[in-house]
Amino acid sequence: MTAAVQAEPVVRTPYGPVRGRYEHGVAMFRGIPYAAPPFGPRRFRPPEPPEPWDGVRDAGAFGPTPPKPPYSEAFAQYLSDPVVPGDDCLNLNVWTPEPGPGARLPVLAWLHGGALTRGSSAVPVYDGHPFARDGVVLVSVNYRLGVEGYGLFPDAPANPGLRDQLAALKWVHESIEAFGGDPHRVTLGGQSAGAISAGALLAAPQAQGLFRRAVLQSGPPEASDRDKVRRMVRRMATRLKIPATAAAFADIDRDLLLRTQAEVGRLSSPVLGGPAFGIVVDGDLVPRDPLEALVEGDAARGVGLMMGWTRDEYRLWLVPGGLLERVDRLGPVALAGAMARCHCGHEVVRGYRALHPEAGTAEIVGQMVTDHLLRIPLHRLAEARPEPAYLYEFAWPSLLPDLGSCHALELGFVFDTGEVPESAKLAGWGAPQELADAMHGAWVRFAADGDPGWQRWDASHPVRIFGDGEPHTAYGPRDRGFAVWTADAVAREAEAAVAEPADGEPADGVPVNGVPTRSVELRSVVRRLRLPGSVRRT
Repeated sequence: MTAAVQAEPVVRTPYGPVRGRYEHGVAMFRGIPYAAPPFGPRRFRPPEPPEPWDGVRDAGAFGPTPPKPPYSEAFAQYLSDPVVPGDDCLNLNVWTPEPGPGARLPVLAWLHGGALTRGSSAVPVYDGHPFARDGVVLVSVNYRLGVEGYGLFPDAPANPGLRDQLAALKWVHESIEAFGGDPHRVTLGGQSAGAISAGALLAAPQAQGLFRRAVLQSGPPEASDRDKVRRMVRRMATRLKIPATAAAFADIDRDLLLRTQAEVGRLSSPVLGGPAFGIVVDGDLVPRDPLEALVEGDAARGVGLMMGWTRDEYRLWLVPGGLLERVDRLGPVALAGAMARCHCGHEVVRGYRALHPEAGTAEIVGQMVTDHLLRIPLHRLAEARPEPAYLYEFAWPSLLPDLGSCHALELGFVFDTGEVPESAKLAGWGAPQELADAMHGAWVRFAADGDPGWQRWDASHPVRIFGDGEPHTAYGPRDRGFAVWTADAVAREAEAAVAEPADGEPADGVPVNGVPTRSVELRSVVRRLRLPGSVRRT
Protein backbone atom coordinates (compact mmCIF):
# COMPACT_ATOMS: atom_id res chain seq x y z
CA MET A 1 0.00 0.00 0.00
CA THR A 2 1.44 3.40 -0.99
CA ALA A 3 2.03 6.24 1.41
CA ALA A 4 -0.56 8.35 -0.47
CA VAL A 5 -3.26 5.72 0.02
CA GLN A 6 -2.24 5.32 3.66
CA ALA A 7 -2.68 9.06 4.18
CA GLU A 8 -6.24 9.22 2.88
CA PRO A 9 -8.35 6.05 3.04
CA VAL A 10 -11.55 6.34 0.98
CA VAL A 11 -14.69 4.27 1.63
CA ARG A 12 -18.00 4.37 -0.21
CA THR A 13 -21.21 4.78 1.84
CA PRO A 14 -24.79 4.55 0.49
CA TYR A 15 -24.81 8.35 0.09
CA GLY A 16 -21.36 8.90 -1.36
CA PRO A 17 -17.67 8.21 -0.70
CA VAL A 18 -15.84 9.60 2.35
CA ARG A 19 -12.16 10.27 2.88
CA GLY A 20 -10.70 9.59 6.33
CA ARG A 21 -7.24 9.73 7.86
CA TYR A 22 -4.69 7.19 9.04
CA GLU A 23 -3.27 7.80 12.50
CA HIS A 24 -1.01 5.30 14.24
CA GLY A 25 -2.09 2.51 11.92
CA VAL A 26 -5.83 3.06 12.38
CA ALA A 27 -8.19 4.58 9.81
CA MET A 28 -10.54 7.22 11.21
CA PHE A 29 -13.61 8.68 9.54
CA ARG A 30 -15.35 11.48 11.41
CA GLY A 31 -18.57 13.39 10.88
CA ILE A 32 -20.26 11.03 8.39
CA PRO A 33 -23.96 11.99 7.98
CA TYR A 34 -26.40 9.17 8.60
CA ALA A 35 -29.46 11.45 8.43
CA ALA A 36 -30.36 14.89 7.13
CA PRO A 37 -29.98 18.02 9.31
CA PRO A 38 -32.97 17.97 11.74
CA PHE A 39 -33.89 21.64 11.36
CA GLY A 40 -36.21 23.76 9.27
CA PRO A 41 -39.18 21.61 8.20
CA ARG A 42 -37.48 18.54 9.74
CA ARG A 43 -37.35 20.01 13.26
CA PHE A 44 -39.00 17.74 15.86
CA ARG A 45 -39.69 15.21 13.11
CA PRO A 46 -38.31 11.66 12.67
CA PRO A 47 -34.92 11.52 10.92
CA GLU A 48 -34.76 11.46 7.14
CA PRO A 49 -31.96 10.08 4.92
CA PRO A 50 -29.19 12.55 4.07
CA GLU A 51 -28.89 14.02 0.61
CA PRO A 52 -26.33 12.07 -1.49
CA TRP A 53 -23.21 14.06 -2.30
CA ASP A 54 -21.07 14.33 -5.39
CA GLY A 55 -17.36 13.68 -5.21
CA VAL A 56 -15.50 12.50 -2.11
CA ARG A 57 -16.65 14.02 1.18
CA ASP A 58 -13.89 14.85 3.65
CA ALA A 59 -14.30 12.96 6.95
CA GLY A 60 -11.21 14.16 8.75
CA ALA A 61 -12.87 16.20 11.53
CA PHE A 62 -15.76 15.69 13.93
CA GLY A 63 -19.08 16.88 12.57
CA PRO A 64 -21.42 19.34 14.28
CA THR A 65 -22.72 18.39 17.71
CA PRO A 66 -26.46 18.58 18.49
CA PRO A 67 -27.68 21.70 20.33
CA LYS A 68 -27.12 21.43 24.10
CA PRO A 69 -26.58 23.71 27.07
CA PRO A 70 -23.16 23.72 28.73
CA TYR A 71 -22.54 21.95 32.00
CA SER A 72 -22.79 24.12 35.08
CA GLU A 73 -19.52 25.33 36.53
CA ALA A 74 -19.75 22.75 39.31
CA PHE A 75 -19.89 19.88 36.80
CA ALA A 76 -17.63 21.32 34.10
CA GLN A 77 -14.61 20.78 36.37
CA TYR A 78 -15.24 17.03 36.06
CA LEU A 79 -16.92 16.54 32.66
CA SER A 80 -15.92 17.75 29.20
CA ASP A 81 -18.46 18.46 26.46
CA PRO A 82 -17.00 20.02 23.29
CA VAL A 83 -19.24 21.95 20.92
CA VAL A 84 -18.88 21.80 17.13
CA PRO A 85 -21.23 24.33 15.47
CA GLY A 86 -23.41 23.50 12.48
CA ASP A 87 -26.77 22.03 11.47
CA ASP A 88 -25.58 18.68 10.08
CA CYS A 89 -25.45 17.16 13.57
CA LEU A 90 -26.85 13.68 12.85
CA ASN A 91 -23.47 12.19 12.10
CA LEU A 92 -21.23 9.38 13.29
CA ASN A 93 -17.57 8.40 13.41
CA VAL A 94 -15.80 5.16 12.48
CA TRP A 95 -12.42 3.86 13.64
CA THR A 96 -11.21 0.72 11.84
CA PRO A 97 -7.91 -1.15 11.45
CA GLU A 98 -8.87 -2.49 8.01
CA PRO A 99 -11.08 -0.23 5.89
CA GLY A 100 -12.60 -2.17 3.03
CA PRO A 101 -14.87 -5.21 2.62
CA GLY A 102 -13.63 -8.64 3.56
CA ALA A 103 -12.18 -8.03 7.04
CA ARG A 104 -15.48 -8.95 8.80
CA LEU A 105 -14.36 -7.52 12.14
CA PRO A 106 -16.59 -7.19 15.20
CA VAL A 107 -18.29 -3.81 15.60
CA LEU A 108 -19.10 -1.76 18.71
CA ALA A 109 -21.72 0.97 18.15
CA TRP A 110 -21.42 3.51 20.99
CA LEU A 111 -24.18 5.75 22.42
CA HIS A 112 -22.83 8.47 24.70
CA GLY A 113 -24.34 9.56 28.01
CA GLY A 114 -25.33 13.01 29.21
CA ALA A 115 -28.86 12.71 30.65
CA LEU A 116 -30.25 12.97 27.10
CA THR A 117 -29.43 16.69 27.30
CA ARG A 118 -25.63 16.83 26.96
CA GLY A 119 -22.67 14.92 25.57
CA SER A 120 -21.57 13.99 22.05
CA SER A 121 -19.39 11.58 20.12
CA ALA A 122 -16.65 14.25 20.07
CA VAL A 123 -15.81 13.86 23.79
CA PRO A 124 -12.07 12.90 23.73
CA VAL A 125 -12.59 10.10 26.26
CA TYR A 126 -14.54 8.23 23.54
CA ASP A 127 -11.62 8.06 21.12
CA GLY A 128 -12.05 4.80 19.19
CA HIS A 129 -8.38 4.20 18.37
CA PRO A 130 -7.76 1.64 21.17
CA PHE A 131 -10.76 -0.47 20.09
CA ALA A 132 -9.64 -0.42 16.45
CA ARG A 133 -6.06 -1.15 17.53
CA ASP A 134 -7.41 -4.28 19.22
CA GLY A 135 -9.47 -5.46 16.24
CA VAL A 136 -12.91 -3.93 16.90
CA VAL A 137 -14.50 -1.39 14.56
CA LEU A 138 -15.80 1.44 16.77
CA VAL A 139 -18.75 3.57 15.65
CA SER A 140 -19.79 6.54 17.83
CA VAL A 141 -23.06 8.35 17.22
CA ASN A 142 -24.50 11.84 17.68
CA TYR A 143 -28.25 12.13 18.25
CA ARG A 144 -30.70 14.92 19.13
CA LEU A 145 -30.79 15.94 22.78
CA GLY A 146 -33.07 17.70 25.24
CA VAL A 147 -36.28 19.18 23.97
CA GLU A 148 -35.14 18.73 20.35
CA GLY A 149 -34.80 14.98 20.85
CA TYR A 150 -37.11 14.10 23.73
CA GLY A 151 -39.72 16.83 24.04
CA LEU A 152 -43.27 15.47 24.09
CA PHE A 153 -45.68 17.42 21.89
CA PRO A 154 -49.25 16.86 20.64
CA ASP A 155 -48.24 17.67 17.05
CA ALA A 156 -45.03 15.62 16.64
CA PRO A 157 -43.94 11.99 17.12
CA ALA A 158 -42.32 11.11 20.45
CA ASN A 159 -38.68 10.07 20.94
CA PRO A 160 -37.01 11.65 17.87
CA GLY A 161 -33.60 11.26 19.54
CA LEU A 162 -34.16 7.52 19.93
CA ARG A 163 -35.32 7.40 16.31
CA ASP A 164 -32.00 9.03 15.37
CA GLN A 165 -30.16 6.21 17.13
CA LEU A 166 -32.24 3.64 15.26
CA ALA A 167 -31.40 5.35 11.96
CA ALA A 168 -27.70 5.22 12.89
CA LEU A 169 -27.96 1.49 13.64
CA LYS A 170 -29.59 0.92 10.27
CA TRP A 171 -26.72 2.85 8.66
CA VAL A 172 -24.26 0.57 10.47
CA HIS A 173 -26.11 -2.53 9.28
CA GLU A 174 -26.06 -1.30 5.66
CA SER A 175 -22.65 0.37 5.52
CA ILE A 176 -20.17 -1.05 8.02
CA GLU A 177 -18.96 -3.91 5.83
CA ALA A 178 -17.28 -1.34 3.55
CA PHE A 179 -15.30 -0.14 6.61
CA GLY A 180 -14.11 -3.64 7.51
CA GLY A 181 -16.91 -4.49 9.96
CA ASP A 182 -19.26 -7.45 10.09
CA PRO A 183 -22.93 -6.32 10.11
CA HIS A 184 -23.82 -9.59 11.82
CA ARG A 185 -21.37 -9.02 14.72
CA VAL A 186 -22.56 -5.65 15.99
CA THR A 187 -22.56 -4.92 19.72
CA LEU A 188 -24.64 -1.95 20.87
CA GLY A 189 -23.08 -0.25 23.88
CA GLY A 190 -23.87 2.80 25.97
CA GLN A 191 -23.31 4.44 29.32
CA SER A 192 -25.93 6.14 31.53
CA ALA A 193 -28.43 7.80 29.15
CA GLY A 194 -26.70 5.90 26.34
CA ALA A 195 -27.33 2.63 28.20
CA ILE A 196 -30.96 3.58 28.80
CA SER A 197 -31.21 4.21 25.06
CA ALA A 198 -29.56 0.89 24.26
CA GLY A 199 -32.07 -0.82 26.56
CA ALA A 200 -34.96 0.83 24.74
CA LEU A 201 -33.54 -0.28 21.39
CA LEU A 202 -33.08 -3.80 22.75
CA ALA A 203 -36.84 -3.92 23.25
CA ALA A 204 -37.83 -1.96 20.11
CA PRO A 205 -39.46 -4.12 17.42
CA GLN A 206 -37.88 -2.01 14.64
CA ALA A 207 -34.35 -2.65 16.00
CA GLN A 208 -34.54 -6.43 16.10
CA GLY A 209 -31.76 -8.03 14.08
CA LEU A 210 -29.60 -4.89 13.96
CA PHE A 211 -27.22 -6.03 16.72
CA ARG A 212 -26.12 -9.30 18.25
CA ARG A 213 -25.01 -8.18 21.71
CA ALA A 214 -25.47 -5.20 24.02
CA VAL A 215 -23.59 -3.55 26.87
CA LEU A 216 -25.50 -1.47 29.43
CA GLN A 217 -23.18 0.55 31.69
CA SER A 218 -24.81 2.56 34.51
CA GLY A 219 -28.23 2.67 32.91
CA PRO A 220 -31.13 0.16 32.82
CA PRO A 221 -33.89 -0.21 30.24
CA GLU A 222 -36.61 2.19 31.35
CA ALA A 223 -39.35 4.51 30.18
CA SER A 224 -40.01 7.92 31.71
CA ASP A 225 -43.44 8.98 32.88
CA ARG A 226 -45.11 10.93 30.05
CA ASP A 227 -46.49 13.54 32.46
CA LYS A 228 -42.99 14.13 33.83
CA VAL A 229 -41.68 14.89 30.34
CA ARG A 230 -44.73 17.00 29.51
CA ARG A 231 -44.08 19.12 32.61
CA MET A 232 -40.65 19.98 31.27
CA VAL A 233 -42.16 21.08 27.97
CA ARG A 234 -44.98 23.03 29.64
CA ARG A 235 -42.60 24.83 32.00
CA MET A 236 -40.43 25.81 29.06
CA ALA A 237 -43.51 26.98 27.15
CA THR A 238 -44.65 29.08 30.12
CA ARG A 239 -41.28 30.82 30.36
CA LEU A 240 -41.21 31.39 26.61
CA LYS A 241 -44.87 32.51 26.57
CA ILE A 242 -45.76 30.15 23.71
CA PRO A 243 -48.07 27.13 23.28
CA ALA A 244 -46.56 23.76 24.25
CA THR A 245 -46.49 22.57 20.63
CA ALA A 246 -43.67 21.52 18.31
CA ALA A 247 -44.75 24.17 15.81
CA ALA A 248 -44.38 26.93 18.40
CA PHE A 249 -41.06 25.60 19.73
CA ALA A 250 -39.70 25.36 16.17
CA ASP A 251 -40.01 29.14 15.83
CA ILE A 252 -37.86 29.84 18.89
CA ASP A 253 -34.21 30.80 18.56
CA ARG A 254 -32.02 27.81 19.37
CA ASP A 255 -29.86 29.59 21.95
CA LEU A 256 -32.91 30.91 23.80
CA LEU A 257 -34.40 27.43 23.79
CA LEU A 258 -31.22 25.98 25.30
CA ARG A 259 -31.07 28.64 28.02
CA THR A 260 -34.70 28.02 28.91
CA GLN A 261 -34.17 24.27 28.97
CA ALA A 262 -31.19 24.66 31.31
CA GLU A 263 -33.18 26.90 33.67
CA VAL A 264 -36.19 24.59 33.81
CA GLY A 265 -34.07 21.45 34.25
CA ARG A 266 -31.77 22.91 36.88
CA LEU A 267 -33.26 20.93 39.76
CA SER A 268 -33.57 17.58 37.98
CA SER A 269 -31.49 14.89 39.64
CA PRO A 270 -31.26 11.09 39.76
CA VAL A 271 -31.36 11.40 43.54
CA LEU A 272 -34.35 13.73 43.78
CA GLY A 273 -36.22 12.96 40.56
CA GLY A 274 -38.38 15.75 39.23
CA PRO A 275 -39.30 16.72 35.67
CA ALA A 276 -36.71 15.66 33.11
CA PHE A 277 -36.47 14.56 29.52
CA GLY A 278 -36.59 10.83 28.89
CA ILE A 279 -37.67 8.07 26.56
CA VAL A 280 -41.43 7.50 26.75
CA VAL A 281 -43.77 4.72 25.71
CA ASP A 282 -45.12 5.84 22.34
CA GLY A 283 -47.02 2.82 21.04
CA ASP A 284 -44.62 2.58 18.10
CA LEU A 285 -40.87 2.49 18.57
CA VAL A 286 -41.40 1.98 22.31
CA PRO A 287 -44.67 0.02 22.52
CA ARG A 288 -44.31 -0.74 26.24
CA ASP A 289 -41.88 -0.20 29.11
CA PRO A 290 -38.55 -1.60 27.80
CA LEU A 291 -37.63 -3.40 31.02
CA GLU A 292 -41.01 -5.12 31.17
CA ALA A 293 -40.76 -6.06 27.47
CA LEU A 294 -37.36 -7.63 28.04
CA VAL A 295 -38.25 -9.38 31.30
CA GLU A 296 -41.74 -10.57 30.43
CA GLY A 297 -41.79 -10.62 26.62
CA ASP A 298 -39.74 -12.13 23.83
CA ALA A 299 -37.86 -9.00 22.73
CA ALA A 300 -34.18 -9.30 21.75
CA ARG A 301 -34.13 -13.08 21.84
CA GLY A 302 -30.63 -14.39 21.19
CA VAL A 303 -28.96 -11.09 22.21
CA GLY A 304 -26.25 -11.55 24.85
CA LEU A 305 -25.81 -8.89 27.55
CA MET A 306 -22.99 -7.41 29.58
CA MET A 307 -24.14 -4.98 32.28
CA GLY A 308 -22.35 -2.98 34.93
CA TRP A 309 -22.31 -0.06 37.33
CA THR A 310 -19.82 1.81 39.49
CA ARG A 311 -19.65 1.24 43.23
CA ASP A 312 -20.31 4.90 44.12
CA GLU A 313 -22.44 6.13 41.20
CA TYR A 314 -24.11 8.76 43.37
CA ARG A 315 -20.91 10.67 44.17
CA LEU A 316 -20.88 12.40 40.79
CA TRP A 317 -24.45 13.52 41.50
CA LEU A 318 -23.67 14.82 44.99
CA VAL A 319 -20.02 15.91 45.21
CA PRO A 320 -20.12 18.86 42.75
CA GLY A 321 -21.22 21.99 44.55
CA GLY A 322 -20.91 20.42 48.00
CA LEU A 323 -24.18 18.49 47.89
CA LEU A 324 -22.66 15.54 49.74
CA GLU A 325 -22.24 17.64 52.88
CA ARG A 326 -25.67 19.23 52.51
CA VAL A 327 -27.40 15.85 52.31
CA ASP A 328 -25.53 14.74 55.43
CA ARG A 329 -26.72 17.85 57.26
CA LEU A 330 -30.34 17.30 56.20
CA GLY A 331 -30.35 13.88 57.86
CA PRO A 332 -33.94 12.62 58.32
CA VAL A 333 -35.34 15.00 55.69
CA ALA A 334 -32.96 13.60 53.06
CA LEU A 335 -33.83 10.04 54.09
CA ALA A 336 -37.54 10.82 53.74
CA GLY A 337 -36.88 12.20 50.29
CA ALA A 338 -34.92 9.07 49.36
CA MET A 339 -37.79 6.83 50.51
CA ALA A 340 -40.15 8.84 48.34
CA ARG A 341 -37.72 8.69 45.40
CA CYS A 342 -37.28 4.93 45.76
CA HIS A 343 -40.90 4.12 46.73
CA CYS A 344 -39.76 2.22 49.80
CA GLY A 345 -40.38 2.16 53.53
CA HIS A 346 -38.38 2.60 56.72
CA GLU A 347 -37.27 -1.03 56.64
CA VAL A 348 -35.03 -0.25 53.67
CA VAL A 349 -33.33 2.60 55.53
CA ARG A 350 -32.85 0.41 58.61
CA GLY A 351 -31.48 -2.37 56.42
CA TYR A 352 -28.93 -0.09 54.80
CA ARG A 353 -27.93 1.28 58.19
CA ALA A 354 -27.28 -2.28 59.33
CA LEU A 355 -25.23 -3.04 56.21
CA HIS A 356 -23.25 0.23 56.43
CA PRO A 357 -23.08 1.13 60.15
CA GLU A 358 -20.32 3.75 59.66
CA ALA A 359 -21.99 5.49 56.69
CA GLY A 360 -23.36 9.00 56.79
CA THR A 361 -26.76 10.01 55.47
CA ALA A 362 -25.44 10.94 52.01
CA GLU A 363 -23.87 7.51 51.51
CA ILE A 364 -27.05 5.73 52.64
CA VAL A 365 -29.19 7.88 50.34
CA GLY A 366 -26.74 7.46 47.47
CA GLN A 367 -26.52 3.69 47.74
CA MET A 368 -30.30 3.37 48.05
CA VAL A 369 -30.84 5.42 44.90
CA THR A 370 -28.07 3.56 43.04
CA ASP A 371 -29.65 0.23 43.89
CA HIS A 372 -33.13 1.46 42.99
CA LEU A 373 -32.12 3.00 39.66
CA LEU A 374 -29.38 0.65 38.50
CA ARG A 375 -28.43 -2.51 40.32
CA ILE A 376 -31.88 -3.94 40.98
CA PRO A 377 -33.21 -3.45 37.41
CA LEU A 378 -30.02 -4.92 35.92
CA HIS A 379 -30.15 -7.89 38.29
CA ARG A 380 -33.78 -8.38 37.39
CA LEU A 381 -32.95 -8.36 33.69
CA ALA A 382 -30.10 -10.86 34.14
CA GLU A 383 -32.36 -13.16 36.17
CA ALA A 384 -35.20 -13.17 33.65
CA ARG A 385 -33.43 -13.85 30.36
CA PRO A 386 -32.20 -17.21 29.06
CA GLU A 387 -29.40 -15.63 27.02
CA PRO A 388 -25.94 -15.26 28.57
CA ALA A 389 -25.58 -12.20 30.81
CA TYR A 390 -22.40 -10.97 32.48
CA LEU A 391 -22.44 -8.46 35.33
CA TYR A 392 -19.62 -6.33 36.69
CA GLU A 393 -18.90 -3.54 39.16
CA PHE A 394 -16.28 -0.83 38.69
CA ALA A 395 -14.86 -0.23 42.17
CA TRP A 396 -11.59 1.68 41.70
CA PRO A 397 -11.74 5.03 43.56
CA SER A 398 -10.76 8.23 41.80
CA LEU A 399 -7.53 9.89 42.84
CA LEU A 400 -9.50 13.13 43.28
CA PRO A 401 -11.08 13.95 46.67
CA ASP A 402 -14.52 12.55 47.55
CA LEU A 403 -15.41 11.13 44.11
CA GLY A 404 -14.82 7.49 44.99
CA SER A 405 -15.89 5.08 42.23
CA CYS A 406 -18.30 7.62 40.82
CA HIS A 407 -20.61 7.68 37.80
CA ALA A 408 -18.69 7.93 34.46
CA LEU A 409 -15.29 7.28 36.07
CA GLU A 410 -15.01 3.93 34.28
CA LEU A 411 -15.19 5.42 30.76
CA GLY A 412 -11.49 6.24 30.47
CA PHE A 413 -10.78 2.61 31.39
CA VAL A 414 -13.35 1.18 28.97
CA PHE A 415 -11.88 3.20 26.08
CA ASP A 416 -8.27 2.95 27.34
CA THR A 417 -7.98 6.72 27.08
CA GLY A 418 -6.68 7.44 30.57
CA GLU A 419 -3.86 9.55 29.18
CA VAL A 420 -6.14 12.27 27.81
CA PRO A 421 -6.78 15.29 30.07
CA GLU A 422 -10.54 14.80 29.87
CA SER A 423 -10.21 11.39 31.58
CA ALA A 424 -8.00 12.87 34.28
CA LYS A 425 -10.73 15.40 35.14
CA LEU A 426 -12.53 12.52 36.85
CA ALA A 427 -9.78 10.00 37.60
CA GLY A 428 -6.84 12.26 38.38
CA TRP A 429 -3.39 11.70 36.92
CA GLY A 430 -1.72 8.33 37.43
CA ALA A 431 -4.70 5.97 37.02
CA PRO A 432 -3.51 2.33 36.78
CA GLN A 433 -2.92 1.15 33.22
CA GLU A 434 -3.35 -2.45 34.37
CA LEU A 435 -6.97 -1.72 35.25
CA ALA A 436 -7.55 -0.11 31.85
CA ASP A 437 -6.06 -3.18 30.18
CA ALA A 438 -8.47 -5.42 32.10
CA MET A 439 -11.58 -3.28 31.63
CA HIS A 440 -10.97 -2.46 27.98
CA GLY A 441 -9.99 -6.07 27.30
CA ALA A 442 -13.30 -7.33 28.71
CA TRP A 443 -15.27 -5.07 26.35
CA VAL A 444 -13.11 -6.16 23.39
CA ARG A 445 -13.65 -9.84 24.17
CA PHE A 446 -17.38 -9.37 24.60
CA ALA A 447 -17.67 -7.53 21.27
CA ALA A 448 -15.57 -10.21 19.56
CA ASP A 449 -17.18 -13.40 20.84
CA GLY A 450 -19.73 -12.60 23.57
CA ASP A 451 -17.60 -13.80 26.51
CA PRO A 452 -15.80 -11.06 28.51
CA GLY A 453 -13.80 -13.58 30.51
CA TRP A 454 -15.73 -14.44 33.65
CA GLN A 455 -18.66 -16.59 34.74
CA ARG A 456 -22.05 -15.81 33.20
CA TRP A 457 -24.92 -14.90 35.52
CA ASP A 458 -26.53 -17.82 37.32
CA ALA A 459 -27.94 -18.74 40.73
CA SER A 460 -24.57 -17.98 42.38
CA HIS A 461 -24.84 -14.30 41.26
CA PRO A 462 -21.29 -13.79 39.93
CA VAL A 463 -20.23 -10.14 39.61
CA ARG A 464 -16.81 -9.23 38.24
CA ILE A 465 -15.11 -6.56 40.35
CA PHE A 466 -12.75 -4.11 38.64
CA GLY A 467 -11.02 -2.28 41.48
CA ASP A 468 -7.67 -2.11 43.22
CA GLY A 469 -5.54 -5.15 42.47
CA GLU A 470 -6.43 -7.98 40.12
CA PRO A 471 -10.02 -8.16 38.87
CA HIS A 472 -11.91 -10.90 40.65
CA THR A 473 -15.39 -12.38 40.77
CA ALA A 474 -17.61 -11.94 43.83
CA TYR A 475 -20.71 -13.99 44.50
CA GLY A 476 -24.01 -13.85 46.39
CA PRO A 477 -23.01 -11.94 49.55
CA ARG A 478 -22.74 -8.72 47.53
CA ASP A 479 -26.49 -8.98 46.99
CA ARG A 480 -27.37 -8.45 50.65
CA GLY A 481 -28.63 -4.94 49.92
CA PHE A 482 -31.24 -6.30 47.53
CA ALA A 483 -32.57 -8.61 50.22
CA VAL A 484 -33.40 -5.47 52.19
CA TRP A 485 -35.72 -4.31 49.42
CA THR A 486 -37.40 -7.71 49.24
CA ALA A 487 -38.00 -7.77 52.99
CA ASP A 488 -39.40 -4.25 52.87
CA ALA A 489 -41.77 -5.08 50.02
CA VAL A 490 -43.10 -8.10 51.90
CA ALA A 491 -43.60 -6.05 55.06
CA ARG A 492 -45.41 -3.26 53.22
CA GLU A 493 -47.68 -5.68 51.39
CA ALA A 494 -48.61 -7.25 54.70
CA GLU A 495 -49.38 -3.83 56.20
CA ALA A 496 -51.39 -2.81 53.16
CA ALA A 497 -53.49 -5.97 53.43
CA VAL A 498 -54.71 -4.94 56.87
CA ALA A 499 -54.61 -1.13 56.62
CA GLU A 500 -55.37 -0.17 53.05
CA PRO A 501 -56.85 3.35 52.68
CA ALA A 502 -60.56 3.17 52.05
CA ASP A 503 -61.07 6.35 50.04
CA GLY A 504 -58.80 5.84 47.03
CA GLU A 505 -55.56 7.76 46.53
CA PRO A 506 -54.21 9.64 49.55
CA ALA A 507 -53.72 13.39 49.56
CA ASP A 508 -50.37 14.55 48.22
CA GLY A 509 -47.72 14.26 50.93
CA VAL A 510 -49.78 12.12 53.35
CA PRO A 511 -47.79 9.08 54.56
CA VAL A 512 -49.10 5.70 53.41
CA ASN A 513 -48.05 2.74 55.57
CA GLY A 514 -45.25 4.87 56.95
CA VAL A 515 -43.96 5.91 53.51
CA PRO A 516 -44.25 9.62 52.62
CA THR A 517 -45.76 10.27 49.20
CA ARG A 518 -43.50 11.81 46.70
CA SER A 519 -43.92 15.43 45.83
CA VAL A 520 -44.10 17.24 49.20
CA GLU A 521 -41.07 15.39 50.58
CA LEU A 522 -39.04 15.93 47.40
CA ARG A 523 -39.90 19.62 47.17
CA SER A 524 -38.80 20.04 50.77
CA VAL A 525 -35.45 18.41 50.05
CA VAL A 526 -34.92 20.45 46.88
CA ARG A 527 -35.61 23.72 48.68
CA ARG A 528 -33.27 22.93 51.52
CA LEU A 529 -30.45 21.70 49.27
CA ARG A 530 -30.46 24.85 47.07
CA LEU A 531 -29.07 22.77 44.22
CA PRO A 532 -26.35 24.61 42.22
CA GLY A 533 -26.83 24.17 38.49
CA SER A 534 -27.98 21.02 36.77
CA VAL A 535 -27.49 17.78 38.66
CA ARG A 536 -28.23 15.10 36.09
CA ARG A 537 -27.37 11.53 35.23
CA THR A 538 -24.51 11.75 32.70
